[in-house]
Amino acid sequence: MFIIHAENRKTYGKGSSRRLRKADKLPAIIYGGHTTPNSIILNQELIMNMQLKTHFYKDILTIMIEGVGIQVKVHAIQRHPFKEKIQHIDFIRIE
Repeated sequence: MFIIHAENRKTYGKGSSRRLRKADKLPAIIYGGHTTPNSIILNQELIMNMQLKTHFYKDILTIMIEGVGIQVKVHAIQRHPFKEKIQHIDFIRIE
């Protein structure tokens, strides 16, 4: 079982995402279900280590945001064309 700690994003857009990536953070989104989508910030290094395991893609993950756990599955990952970095992750909420 993977538990990922995240924080809510307060700024949006291309410039904001670039600043996050430069600071070794990773923009992501959680959507699905009957609630509004959550834009979140993850730790790039932590996710890079987790994604090496196949269970990261198959199992249900728990994302902790401000003490609240949200169960999700990885839906899509956007990778950098030539660097070994992730650009963005889409998670689908499990209800």
